[in-house]
Amino acid sequence: MYTLTTRLDVHTHTIVSGHAFSTIQEMAQRAAELKLDILGITEHAPGIPGTCNPIYFRNIHVIPREMYGVRLLLGAELNILDTQGTLDLDENYYRILDLRIAGIHALCWQGGTREENTHGMVNAIRNPWTQIISHPGDGTADLYFPDIVRAAGEERTLLEINNSSLIPSRGKLEAVANNLEILRLCRKEGIPVILGSDAHISFSIADYQYLWPLLEETDFPQELIMNDKPDVFLSYIG
Repeated sequence: MYTLTTRLDVHTHTIVSGHAFSTIQEMAQRAAELKLDILGITEHAPGIPGTCNPIYFRNIHVIPREMYGVRLLLGAELNILDTQGTLDLDENYYRILDLRIAGIHALCWQGGTREENTHGMVNAIRNPWTQIISHPGDGTADLYFPDIVRAAGEERTLLEINNSSLIPSRGKLEAVANNLEILRLCRKEGIPVILGSDAHISFSIADYQYLWPLLEETDFPQELIMNDKPDVFLSYIG
């Protein structure tokens, strides 16, 4: 059985994202109960229907960066919009955020061929503001993972292995195979990954139950997983 002492989860959402169910304080309280060192709250950027107005990100300076003994990183899950790697907020917002995750979401993605899709994600990886790519293996876009893993290693951009994508009820049929491929490539190249709960309610924080079998199947080295290494994580993302 694969075991890991989880000390951080940096991909979560609150009611601000429009389709999640807990407040910042509820999320922080749950993170404290789980004895996490770091909780990242990354609300959806404007490309997702029903999410917050961009003024939310301009006002996050009012939120304490520590609650209940847990360090908070407040950021955004930006949308990769097209095969050029365009993101849906600009640099003025990136400077405000503690954490910048970028991912492809079907609701606002204009894709193309596998080569074109891969080009778009690689461009997002090479964007100097991008620190993490969310759920690259969820199957929303057809991607060539060797190029994505190589770019992630070169740019020190973390690839997320996303628990929510693997929940059976979500019907993401390619997610298991894709994430196994990403893990095998990262293991071969010695490139670290980060596990993400993608929690949309406080009870799902640091829930990686669907990831453990994949990590076990690939015999993935714990030294390449960031979730038990807060200081290494913070250094890696700069």
